[in-house]
Amino acid sequence: MTQVDVALQTIELDVQGMTCASCAARIEKKLNRLEGVKATVNYATEKATVHAGKATTAQTLIQTIEQTGYHATLPAESPRDPELEQRQLRRRLIICAVLSLPVIMIAMVPAWQFPWWQWVSFALAAVVVIWGAWPFHKATLLNLQHGNATMDTLISIGTVAAFGWSAYALLFGAAGEIGFTHPFEFRLVRHAPTANLYLEAAVGITTFILLGRYLEARAKRRSGAAVRALLELTPPEVTLLTASGEKVIDISQLHVGERFVVRPGERVATDGVIVSGHSALDASTVTGESVPVEVGPGDAVVGATVNTHGRLVVEATRVGADTQLAQVARMVEAAQSGKAAVQRLADRVSAVFVPIVIALAVATLGFWLGQGAGLSFAFTSAVAVLIIACPCALGLATPTALLVGTGRGAQLGIVIRGPEVLESARHIDTIVLDKTGTVTEGRMAVVAVTPGAGCTTADVINAAGSAEAGSEHPIAKAITDHARTHGSLNPVTKLHNRPGLGVLAELSASVAAPATADADKPVVVGRLELLQQEGLQVSPELQQAYAAEQAQGRTAVMVGWAGEGRGVIAVADVVKPTSAEAVHDLRWLDLRPVLLTGDHETAARAVAAEVGIDDVIADVLPEQKVAEVVRLQDAGHRVAMVGDGVNDAAALAQSDLGIALGTGTDAAIHASDLTLISGDLRVAADAVRLSRATLRTIYGNLWWAFGYNVVALPLAAIGLLNPMIAAAAMALSSVFVVTNSLRLLSFR
Repeated sequence: MTQVDVALQTIELDVQGMTCASCAARIEKKLNRLEGVKATVNYATEKATVHAGKATTAQTLIQTIEQTGYHATLPAESPRDPELEQRQLRRRLIICAVLSLPVIMIAMVPAWQFPWWQWVSFALAAVVVIWGAWPFHKATLLNLQHGNATMDTLISIGTVAAFGWSAYALLFGAAGEIGFTHPFEFRLVRHAPTANLYLEAAVGITTFILLGRYLEARAKRRSGAAVRALLELTPPEVTLLTASGEKVIDISQLHVGERFVVRPGERVATDGVIVSGHSALDASTVTGESVPVEVGPGDAVVGATVNTHGRLVVEATRVGADTQLAQVARMVEAAQSGKAAVQRLADRVSAVFVPIVIALAVATLGFWLGQGAGLSFAFTSAVAVLIIACPCALGLATPTALLVGTGRGAQLGIVIRGPEVLESARHIDTIVLDKTGTVTEGRMAVVAVTPGAGCTTADVINAAGSAEAGSEHPIAKAITDHARTHGSLNPVTKLHNRPGLGVLAELSASVAAPATADADKPVVVGRLELLQQEGLQVSPELQQAYAAEQAQGRTAVMVGWAGEGRGVIAVADVVKPTSAEAVHDLRWLDLRPVLLTGDHETAARAVAAEVGIDDVIADVLPEQKVAEVVRLQDAGHRVAMVGDGVNDAAALAQSDLGIALGTGTDAAIHASDLTLISGDLRVAADAVRLSRATLRTIYGNLWWAFGYNVVALPLAAIGLLNPMIAAAAMALSSVFVVTNSLRLLSFR
């Protein structure tokens, strides 16, 4: 990742008024012209991140943005409410859709054209074109003030031209007469200019473009959800330890050096050092380590990790924005802001297409006036050019394919965030898989039991399960759960905990074991060192089995009683039964799988070998996961990342295509581009295939829409475009786009 000169300051601004990716590019270009300024503007997050010298003030940057035709504020002063804006846009869309439907249906079906129908359509269209399309008109006026033209310009001019000419035809021409109808005449003839209406074109364009903008706004609204989900992992309150006792305070009131209590099941409030108490912390949300970490006095702990058992007293060492969780949140936000928003093809072409259409309309007007065709015919032909160029099919091209594709994806358990996701999926060549919870189940389970001489598997698992029955430790629970499936457990009369080593348990009934002089001694369950400390003899065979399990990356638990070691239980995070098949499917798509995990390398390579992955990157922290993704990207790879934990969120945001499991954390889901609802890794291959198919459909729709304009514009310019043929062609173009999109329903 790029490093910023420490002499520079970083200023972040909220930008208002952007309507397309070209707006962001224009602001960015203007800011970068300032001396000593390096700026990036993200249309998706509506933020400008500026690195500048100390002499550059935020006010200078805000003035520059406002001179470009937009507005900017510091984040703390931002008046924007994205949720309110989305609700307002949805209301505008619904009202326009309700008003537009009768206008379009009546215009396209002559049998439904009752007396005065055109005046009813005119009244409905007026609301849609004036009020509904106001955001486009406003953006057009703003852009014109600065000599710019975007798709908003074409939409605004086209809808106003269509509506304005229809109003002229109604008020001063034959179109306003009682009994007037629109017949279907598939002929290219020079038509009477005031006997035609274009109301359906005006309302259709407005409504369909609003639909696309609403889908875009909804996706942008979710862009900040990843950071919010991360920060919500921090408990809102903390139990402060004071001289007078315990006191519950708001987390924001906690200071460095103060001590707080963490009870079993609670999250650690902030980064700190344990003062007293022993426990095992579930740190999978931060480090990805599947095995809980044993901690005691003097050990450092990270905020948002979960205390599995035992009471801890922790002294805060970092609070607020300095914590590791806050740093992960900043990495997610930086990765999202740094990822360039994919500019839609319509916006890229608009820089050339819009001026050409306007120039062609003016040229058409001048040509026919020069030919003596009369002002009425010349103006009609010029308006026809603007109307036929209106992006009706263009407005449908992306949202219809996206709606059908996302709908089909939902049926298959895939949630797609937006069209930029599909663009990213197209060129993916490497897929990075998180281990814990993605390739594996994400929970501990007994995978092997090795009994010693004179014992059975049932003896060993029953003794260990009975001894561990009262513990909340994940490894203990795995052993107990496994033991319960093999019969009832013996009650514990006395339990002696050995923090970090294991337990000694006295059972109410004797364990099925050889009778010895030490038969009254308790069952010992834990590390080999604990059995040796308690004087139990462990055979070389069991010691070898213990070491062999550890060599495979498993957690080995020794069990003994009556003076001897009786067996070894291996506990591990088991591989999902579908993971090997998923890796095969991903390879079939020419994707190179890479296993990336915070777990230790031995366990990671054992899992990789089981599912068929050759490349393994282990022992990495969240910030290192991001660095590994960046390293692959710098090597020229297009990287997809599949994960489910908070520790994966920053890497998911940084990757070209982030894929989260729906069974994972909210932070991972919000930071991702695709979500697999079922948590089945095999669906990742389906998601990539569906993304590619949907993107192909969108591009096909866009090329058809532009191709339609290329063919129709010359006909309009030479005055041979019958209005009803224009309307029929526009309808046919839209029908083609919708039909082409519906083909995605057959995706398997």
